[in-house]
Amino acid sequence: MSALPLPAAPRRPIRELPDELISQIAAGEVVERPGSVVRELLDNALDAGAREIVVRLAAGGVRAIVVEDDGAGIPAAELPLALRRHATSKIASLPELESVATMGFRGEALAAIASVAEVSLASRTADAPHAQRLDARSGELEPTARSVGTSVEVRELFFSTPARRKFLKSDATELAHCLEAVRRHALGRPEVGFAVWHEGRLVAQWRRAEPAQRMRDVLGEDFFARSRPLEAAAGPLRLSGRVGLPDAARARADQQYVYVNGRHVRDKLVAHGARSAYEDVLHGTRQPSYLLFIEIAPERVDVNVHPAKTELRFRDAREVHQAVRRAVEDALALSRAPAAAEAGAPGPAEATETAHGPQAPASGDAAAPAWEHAARQAPLGLASRYGTGAAGGGFAAREPAARWAGWPAGAPEASSRDSAAGDAPPAWSGAGAASLGPSGARALSDGAEAAEAIPPPDDWPLGRAIAQLGGVYVLAENAHGLVIVDMHAAHERVVYERLKAALGRDQAAHIESQPLLIPATFAATPTEVATAEAQAETLARLGLDVSPLAAGTLAVRARPAALAGADVVELARGVLAELARYDASRAIERAQHEILASMACHGAVRAHRRLTLEEMNALLRDMEATERADQCNHGRPTWRQVGLRELDALFLRGR
Repeated sequence: MSALPLPAAPRRPIRELPDELISQIAAGEVVERPGSVVRELLDNALDAGAREIVVRLAAGGVRAIVVEDDGAGIPAAELPLALRRHATSKIASLPELESVATMGFRGEALAAIASVAEVSLASRTADAPHAQRLDARSGELEPTARSVGTSVEVRELFFSTPARRKFLKSDATELAHCLEAVRRHALGRPEVGFAVWHEGRLVAQWRRAEPAQRMRDVLGEDFFARSRPLEAAAGPLRLSGRVGLPDAARARADQQYVYVNGRHVRDKLVAHGARSAYEDVLHGTRQPSYLLFIEIAPERVDVNVHPAKTELRFRDAREVHQAVRRAVEDALALSRAPAAAEAGAPGPAEATETAHGPQAPASGDAAAPAWEHAARQAPLGLASRYGTGAAGGGFAAREPAARWAGWPAGAPEASSRDSAAGDAPPAWSGAGAASLGPSGARALSDGAEAAEAIPPPDDWPLGRAIAQLGGVYVLAENAHGLVIVDMHAAHERVVYERLKAALGRDQAAHIESQPLLIPATFAATPTEVATAEAQAETLARLGLDVSPLAAGTLAVRARPAALAGADVVELARGVLAELARYDASRAIERAQHEILASMACHGAVRAHRRLTLEEMNALLRDMEATERADQCNHGRPTWRQVGLRELDALFLRGR
């Protein structure tokens, strides 16, 4: 039995919509909730040159929003025009639209707000004898009292569209969104003071301050203390701000702020570039926190993408993506330990060539890549820099003499000989030592007295090793107290960074590819086919040969030589997806790093392996010289500091 045909709807003629309905449609894009109104009014106040802005709210902004500023003001003759659609003082031609430098420019916010709420404007310029107030509903203009600047009053939001008002949340939720809108503007404009009142009570205030102080005021001292400054330049881009340490990662991405030419934006390209810099230092699905300011020539970015002006498009997306990723990587590269850098320790580049440099391969292995030799860990050779370990171990044999100036000559050698011969028992051996058991803390030096005689050098941030605990942790003493190191995690990071550096040198120009005997084919979307054709040169640099075979079919004819066991189809799809979305791809690099991480994990020192004192100290020194040494390859911490005050509190000292 066939379904009955639906009756045809009567044809309606094409007609021009009335202005009020047009404004209400536009309001659906611009005005989502009270926070959207606050954002648009703050943009106008900042464009007017305001130095102090006050926001007054009632019922979370649903019943009333008043934004007062001390900007330049609007002449009385222009007040009616300010409420007209597409009326603005920000732009007047296409070249100005293509190089917008103001917060607002579309000229539709006030008209859209006035179509769904009761709006009035009061403004006064410096040369006016008094202010003028305009009621948007009646169009009446009347004198009023106020100082130079502008006040915009919005009452009963969505009163004319009650269906939309039903979608608003509680007053507390809407207030939180309004506060967040002010916070975002306050972060981007530290030279402007902001105050927020709700129901006659001051709920937030940020006074004019220096950028660093404004960050502290808005994001809190905890963010400032657990983040690092970022300053970088890449061609036409200037980047600044702060990036949170991996330890400060959060469960949600609610502390990620990006500003482009002073405008707060939500840009997937920038977010992906920043997130990719945290790939091997974050644990699980944790989200980083950061505050990034990007300065770029206005003509190189298109802000006319979305009516809310929270999205934009860069002319050279790849350039921005790579600049953000590299800037964040550089800011995160140094471990928290290297205050040693201030004491003359080698910087990251120098450290790569000295402490990180892989050992020269044996004559029989000359054909193998350098990064394969760097992964080998037999013998461990941590003490080689003292002249007691075997060459070619997991740590480099060369170290600047200044780094070791504080260690008494002969102490490591004596410790090594005693440990090997087993002639001299530790100073703590006996009944007390026996009771500790094999899993207790056991000193590996030639005695506690000798250890006490060696003061911790000031240029060793991780201090000097004093014991090994449970076969897993290295205990060290520095100027601040006790340092606890997970020896496997720490050594894993050291080996991993060395492998990456060696691989990077081997592939400085391009990634070596290996042709496939039988090309791997797969059904491709039109986007994948177009990307493969447009990005053929980029794919070749990544070691991939992906080309059309037939309509809707791509063939993978070559893959990176280092990824012999990889699924080439999935790899190609991943690379094409990233190239299409971000104009850049790290899929190959991620796949290579996964292999290197596995090699580093297997090549690192294992738990329950007894280390000599010099091996433990060598591990600490290499951690200080290794980038990202605060976390292992899986994002777990490698060391922790227990301060003397914490230890005193455990034993109730001073009470």
